[in-house]
Amino acid sequence: MKKLSNISVKEFRDILTLLGLHPLRTVGGHEIWTKNGLKRAVVFQTHVEPIPEFIVRNAIRDLGMSRDEFISKLEEM
Repeated sequence: MKKLSNISVKEFRDILTLLGLHPLRTVGGHEIWTKNGLKRAVVFQTHVEPIPEFIVRNAIRDLGMSRDEFISKLEEM
C-alpha cells in the first residue's frame, strides 16, 4: 500500500492531472493547480522531494476525498 509520506513531485502532478486538475501557475518555487468547482486551489512546493505529508493531506481535504480514495487512485497509476 502506498504511503502519503513518499509521494514524489512527479507522482503528485500525475495524480492531480488524473483527478481533472490543471496547472494555473508553475512559475517560481510553487505550483498552483485548480479545476472548476474546487473551492481552494492545491498549492505545493516543487523543490521539496518528496511532497510533505501535510501538503498531501491538505490537498486530499481540498479535493473532498478520503485518504483511502486518494491512495486507491495512486495505486491505479
